[in-house]
Amino acid sequence: MEALPARTLLDYFAYAVSSGKPDLLVSKVRGAWTPVSAAEFGRKTRGFALGLASLGVDRRDRVAILSENRPEWPMADFATLALGAVSVPVYTSYLPPQIEYLLNDSSAKVVVVSGAFELAKVLEVAPSCPSLKHVISIEDPDGAPGVILFDEVVRRGEQVLSVDPTAFDERVKAIVPTDQATMIYTSGTTGEPKGAVLSHQNFVSNVVATSQYYPSGPTEVALSFLPLAHVFERMADYTYFSQRATITYAESIEKLSENFLEVRPHFFAAVPRVYEKMLARVQAAVEQAPPIRQKIFAWGTGVGAERARLLQRHEPVPFFLKLQYKLADKLVFSKVKARLGGRFRFAISGGAPLGRETAEFFWGAGVEVYEGYGLTETSPVLTCNRPGAWKLGSVGRPIDGVKIVIAADGEVLVKGPNVMEGYWRKPEETAKSFDADGWFKTGDIGRIDDEGYLTLTDRKKEIIVNAYGKNIAPAPIEGALKMTRYIASAVLIGDRRKFLSALIVPNFDNLKTWAATHGVTATSPAELIKLPQVRALLQGTIDFANGSEPSEYRIKAFSLLANDFSIDGGELTPTLKVKRRVIAQKYRKEIDEMYAAAAESEDAAS
Repeated sequence: MEALPARTLLDYFAYAVSSGKPDLLVSKVRGAWTPVSAAEFGRKTRGFALGLASLGVDRRDRVAILSENRPEWPMADFATLALGAVSVPVYTSYLPPQIEYLLNDSSAKVVVVSGAFELAKVLEVAPSCPSLKHVISIEDPDGAPGVILFDEVVRRGEQVLSVDPTAFDERVKAIVPTDQATMIYTSGTTGEPKGAVLSHQNFVSNVVATSQYYPSGPTEVALSFLPLAHVFERMADYTYFSQRATITYAESIEKLSENFLEVRPHFFAAVPRVYEKMLARVQAAVEQAPPIRQKIFAWGTGVGAERARLLQRHEPVPFFLKLQYKLADKLVFSKVKARLGGRFRFAISGGAPLGRETAEFFWGAGVEVYEGYGLTETSPVLTCNRPGAWKLGSVGRPIDGVKIVIAADGEVLVKGPNVMEGYWRKPEETAKSFDADGWFKTGDIGRIDDEGYLTLTDRKKEIIVNAYGKNIAPAPIEGALKMTRYIASAVLIGDRRKFLSALIVPNFDNLKTWAATHGVTATSPAELIKLPQVRALLQGTIDFANGSEPSEYRIKAFSLLANDFSIDGGELTPTLKVKRRVIAQKYRKEIDEMYAAAAESEDAAS
């Protein structure tokens, strides 16, 4: 099904509302999956829009949304857009100082919060936000002074509609494609967050271009679990609205496994870390299975990988391999697909490069994960793999309307109708983001092959330059480490150093299984990583990953960490990207000790 022809995002709202569906949106309320009908969604959104207007919200005003994924999120978003105002999404993982920065930088007039936890953060910083006039809580604010209940704003708007039934539609008619729709702040992996200003036509062009590749319809269900503050999930949800698919909001990432079985989605969008965690759980289960099942799993994945390679090259699958795959599907892959609910059609991966080994596993299992590429500043999709045109290890071909060239230094440069107009109140930063010919500089390093597929190798700002001036891309090496059995996370260190080292977080599920079978005892991860047998095991794993790479690409020292990198710990952005600067500072002691120990070993050997 092609995307609905649209001028603005509000056309998608109107189309979805007119579907008459009893379950346009679904979320879990007090332990039960609860639908919101198309009629109810339309009623509350229209009421909230005019309620916002009664509070003084007008064209180009900013309305911040600080909430987990739930039906009120798109209600607040579409209501803001209907007034010609600009929505400013805020991650719920943000701490009060980060929220204060975004509210002040955007000059938000209103902030919509989900409940008590987020409300407390806003009330803490509100006195320091002079532009903030109103705080609206979706859940009962429990007597917090000056806070307005979401449903009360809806009632105010409905009173306006009772007097003037055309009030909402007249507002919508005034919106044009070039109007600003949202301001999405970059995650700040390399510096201060910047608000990328995106228009209606930026998003609409992306929805139109991508919908033709991934058709859906009113009878199908999407599972939404990436934060709606993330441009990737935001655009995906607009696409679902444009095709009248049911959107079910997951409870949380932690409950994702349960939600897959309860919701039984047809499709979803996720970042690579989600797929990596899924694969790790499968591998952990296989580790504890009897030897015969482990052999069957290894055989099945081999059969699946061979079939996937043939399909990718558009070559016929031999009859005997078809029979083998049918058996492998029954014995191995059916269990993987059952974990996704049993009626899964496809998934999209974006936000960061997907490891080739992870992609090969899912494709081999018959779980089609189409990897794409984009940025906040490009609304977001630039390239994608798609049915009939996919290549593992690549991020696909450019979508319709997007042009891509590779600069002399390897940077990916782009033009297209989805590219932002600029950063909010940062003209110098905006100017630096474009070259003299108007190409947007993505900051990513990549190459385009003879068939037009783009492959990314690293972030330009994350390239490690060692003490000898050699440029080293960390992502491929880290990806190789994470695909080994006993490593969950890895961050490469080596800028201005003589050799590479790594901070390693073991895969403790697999490591505990290994320890139990080898008579190694420890009461905690912290104790486990101190044992010489564990260090020797990880040394062997790293040696395997090093392979026959040239000296400058080999990891010659490592430090084991007892806790994985996290958003709460400050090492990951809300989109699960590594904050290298934060990690380098936080683990400076471990890093310095690694290199000091290596220097002592060199001295002793000389």
